[in-house]
Amino acid sequence: MKVTAIVPSYKPDEKLAGVLRDLAAAGFERIIVVDDGSGPDYEAYFRQAEGYPQCVLLRHEVNRGKGGALKTAFAWFLEHTGEDLGVVTVDGDGQHTAADALRCARELEAHPDSLVLGVRQFDGADVPLRSRIGNQATIWCFRVLCGVGVSDTQTGLRAIGTDFLRALCTVPGDRYEFETNMLLATSRLGIPIREVPIRTVYLEQNATSHFNPLRDSLAIYRQIFRFLSVSLGSTVLDVALFALMDWLLRGFSAELRLLGATVIARACSSLCNFAANRTLVFENREHPGPAMVRYYLLCIVQTAASYGGVYLLSAVLGLPSVAAKVITDTLLFFASFQIQRRWVFAVKPRKQEETVHV
Repeated sequence: MKVTAIVPSYKPDEKLAGVLRDLAAAGFERIIVVDDGSGPDYEAYFRQAEGYPQCVLLRHEVNRGKGGALKTAFAWFLEHTGEDLGVVTVDGDGQHTAADALRCARELEAHPDSLVLGVRQFDGADVPLRSRIGNQATIWCFRVLCGVGVSDTQTGLRAIGTDFLRALCTVPGDRYEFETNMLLATSRLGIPIREVPIRTVYLEQNATSHFNPLRDSLAIYRQIFRFLSVSLGSTVLDVALFALMDWLLRGFSAELRLLGATVIARACSSLCNFAANRTLVFENREHPGPAMVRYYLLCIVQTAASYGGVYLLSAVLGLPSVAAKVITDTLLFFASFQIQRRWVFAVKPRKQEETVHV
């Protein structure tokens, strides 16, 4: 076995010992357990974990969240292991079976450059409503807004290759949003995703889960909210400038008035949009020159499309110019996000492969 198991744990119960026992029996020669600041009331469970010769116990003095626990384990793995191909992350509450963890590990051994997801089915009667709704919502957002087509965005059973682990140590997020940011990083870095079907296990309606629907859902969607906020601010600026220029150029023909208003408004708003998207949304730290060239090539195409749409809706169909502008640019929004994420602000020109179901 050339894959290490990682079990982050916060305020565990007796299920943790069963998880570790099953992982050891399945053949995992190294298991990293992270006590994420559980406190003295849970010390007995971690002392029991230390009794397994395969286990390495790492501790946080205070709770840092699941993402922080995973990063601690990743850093230890990278520093202390040499020949292992990667890790498989397993929840400590019994929701993941050792057999499924082993299947994901074997898939990683066959494809060490991939991220392997153990994906669940959400159509069973025992699936909690919050899990069903939360997963379906993030599936939709990832597919439509991010272009990442996965069947289970919130699964904690993931096998990760060593090269990708190094990049993940710098991915933002210390709580459950880290797992979502991990998926976004695969797309940005061109890491192929492979899916392995696993058992869907919910014990006591997932009562032992520390996932907070309100707090952690807001954290999960933070990057998407940032893009929407930046886009909304740029759109408001664009529409305001367009309305102003449309009024100032009212003495010209409809064609020239619309063209002038569209170009001037887009030139000003796009500069603000580029700076905000580069630094706040896509966190591109490379030299801005190449990204700016790509961005403004996209901007030229968008401007032409915006002008054509506005002219069609206003001059041909008779809609007010500002209303035509809002409708056209709303339709262009989704295409723009995909192109910026995949091309304009891409960190590496490495091709993103389709998700593989095995």
